[in-house]
Amino acid sequence: MNTANDFPRGEVAVTHAPSATEAAVETALARLDLDTKARLLAGQDRWSLPPVPEIGLRSLVMSDGPIGVRGVRWSADSPSIALPSPTALAATWDPGLAHRAGVLLAQEARRKGVHVLLAPTVNLHRSPLGGRHFECYSEDPYLTGAIGSGYVNGVQSGGVGTTVKHFVANDAETDRFTVDNLISARALRELYLAPFEAIVENAHPWGIMTAYNSVNGTTMSEHHYLVNEVLRGEWGFDGFNVSDWTAARSTVDAINGGLDVAMPGPRTVYGEALSQAVRDGTIAEATVDEAVRNVLRLAVRVGALEGAEPAVTELPETVDGVELAREIARRSFVLVKNDDTLPVKPGGTVALIGAAARDARVLGGGSATVFPDRTVAPLDGLTEALPEGTLSYAVGADPNTELTTADKGFTLRAVCRDAAGTVLATTGIPNGQIHWSFADLPDGVSFDTLHTVELTGTFTPRNTGPHTFGIKGKGAFSLSVDGYTHYDGVQAPDEDDPFEGFFAAPAPRAQVELTAQEPVEVSLTHLIALGDYLREDITISLAHQEPQRDPDALIAEAVAAARAADTAVVVVATTDRVESEGFDRADLRLPGRQDDLVRAVAAVNPHTVVVVNSGSPVDLPWRDEVAAVLLSWFPGQEGGAALADVLTGTHEPGGRLPTTWGSLADAPVTQVAPENGELPYSEGVFIGYRAWGKAARVPSYPFGHGLGYTDWTYKSVEMYRNVAKVRVHNSGSRPGREVVQVYLSPAERENDRPVRWLAGFAAVEAGPGETAEAVIEIPRRAFEVWDETAGSWTFIKGSYNIQVGRSVADRRINVAIDV
Repeated sequence: MNTANDFPRGEVAVTHAPSATEAAVETALARLDLDTKARLLAGQDRWSLPPVPEIGLRSLVMSDGPIGVRGVRWSADSPSIALPSPTALAATWDPGLAHRAGVLLAQEARRKGVHVLLAPTVNLHRSPLGGRHFECYSEDPYLTGAIGSGYVNGVQSGGVGTTVKHFVANDAETDRFTVDNLISARALRELYLAPFEAIVENAHPWGIMTAYNSVNGTTMSEHHYLVNEVLRGEWGFDGFNVSDWTAARSTVDAINGGLDVAMPGPRTVYGEALSQAVRDGTIAEATVDEAVRNVLRLAVRVGALEGAEPAVTELPETVDGVELAREIARRSFVLVKNDDTLPVKPGGTVALIGAAARDARVLGGGSATVFPDRTVAPLDGLTEALPEGTLSYAVGADPNTELTTADKGFTLRAVCRDAAGTVLATTGIPNGQIHWSFADLPDGVSFDTLHTVELTGTFTPRNTGPHTFGIKGKGAFSLSVDGYTHYDGVQAPDEDDPFEGFFAAPAPRAQVELTAQEPVEVSLTHLIALGDYLREDITISLAHQEPQRDPDALIAEAVAAARAADTAVVVVATTDRVESEGFDRADLRLPGRQDDLVRAVAAVNPHTVVVVNSGSPVDLPWRDEVAAVLLSWFPGQEGGAALADVLTGTHEPGGRLPTTWGSLADAPVTQVAPENGELPYSEGVFIGYRAWGKAARVPSYPFGHGLGYTDWTYKSVEMYRNVAKVRVHNSGSRPGREVVQVYLSPAERENDRPVRWLAGFAAVEAGPGETAEAVIEIPRRAFEVWDETAGSWTFIKGSYNIQVGRSVADRRINVAIDV
């Protein structure tokens, strides 16, 4: 029998920087005047804070993540390693692997001159409709906190800061700039704040990013209670707090609410406005000093303040980014169904089907986008892995029913000219997108002199037929193809969305008959003078769409290929118009005719494997008709090679579901659109598998589920104090890895608690016939609830069932305890 005292309190200790760091901070602060202090809290451009040479402070540079480090230039002229999506990383259920990913990203950051990575994203999968869920880890706060802690510890071990985001409750994209999320104190504490609290306790992040949204009436960039009282006061966070980009709205309320840095610059609510507010007496200079201390502490930690020793003086060993990207991908793939079809039998023939098998979607849309120097598509990976003559390919169905950024077949450069037409600079670009701020402009170019930007080059089509060209962006454009001007006009901006030029769908502007393999000249010229560049920002894209063949004919070709093969592998995918930052999903359906394709192939080949290339759940209406279903997430640049490893059986798919997969019709929580500006989180603490359990609904595949290539028998569990020791036996014929999961279930469901919740997990490996032991510590917090009346955590004594198994639905062993 256990007692409450057996579960250590695990109180969050207030962390203090070493005295040498604080001394350096105070020395530097004392040398700054008010105007310099105020300027230091405002971005000098899109990505950096200003240097202060007189105190030896270099410019602090930030960059988006979380799957790669872009640097300050949003283009592929400086390639980045592209790791699998955060949902994929969470699907590994391996904080150690997350740590290694962080080490690699710190290495990439240092290579690009970046001090702070704007990652990880630890918001929760509240509803499956969240458009940015691929960038978040899980629906479960415990798993999210564990993976996030590993990631932050890894990045910061390389001397690079992190900003855990978006604090807090940025769990959907609809009206994200203005929505007021109404959340009970209990749900905030037990769900949405929990990953942040765990990461602050276990990884001591050097930064936090506050969200666009409001919580219970107050925008997060001004939320004194959640930032100053909870984050800094209760949890002891001593890092810097940066706004999400353009989120800071009020000089006085932001600084008093605990916001240290307002980004991006050069126009922010800080700087001159902040120093003037101090002179006017509306802000205390001591409040500004606290914010500056936090920035200077960051500078010391990352080695940007001369004369002060950085937090890391010995860097980790160099990581092979390509190999790690491949390892994370195959460890993340979740095999949710397998009727003895995988791995593919040696010597057989394989029909590979799907547009995404040829043109892989390796990452999600929005600020998480990076540009790797190579991507391995499934077709590439399987061509390399399978014997010559055993692989065929058919498109089958194309999910890209809209224009996308010009890429395959395009060779482009950007030509910058002044008002007289003089060329200021010419630079190569990897695809049809330009996203330049003041700091991104090519050498020799400034906003004062720049008049037009021309995207120009050649396009070599791979198919004959009508090709559609389009434009994304605001302002005046001229588009010509093969020497003919098809559009010359102005695309009006959407004044309500400052990022409309980046996230909006391209507008079709030309349709041109082209012949396969015959190059044509293309040109898109943008007139800067008519642009809306109050933030010194240029965001434009040349878009393209292949000729649209008859879908029925494409499916018929795929069916013929599948009928002639021993195994059919169909790759289905979402697109960046389905999963991206900037908008939520309307449904969970796969775009285009992909569902029809799967059903048609499965009807002629009983060994049909479906690979689902999406960052978050989609409907799988055909799942009972196919032999195997493998979830590949957005698998990063080496995804195709990793897929070949798993399909051929050289490696086991290692993933387990970090979020529940089910149909939208059955999903218990679906509302993401606010009404009258407010979005009530009326479900309280019941999201994800907690909500599915409360509603007594059965999803397609439950949280924690995932199959390997061997079988496991759960032998026993022993409880000692707050530690569960679980013995599992590899009863199959291959070596494997098992994720042992512990769920806590109260015997009496008082306090409106879920049926069960994840309380711990650990992975073990064993060869055929071997037994392994997983040692899993159950934290005290697993037995606590937030008492809204007392405003504190309460340990709930009583009887509990320790349920151990392979998923929330597949629980193999049950042990009753009293606490």
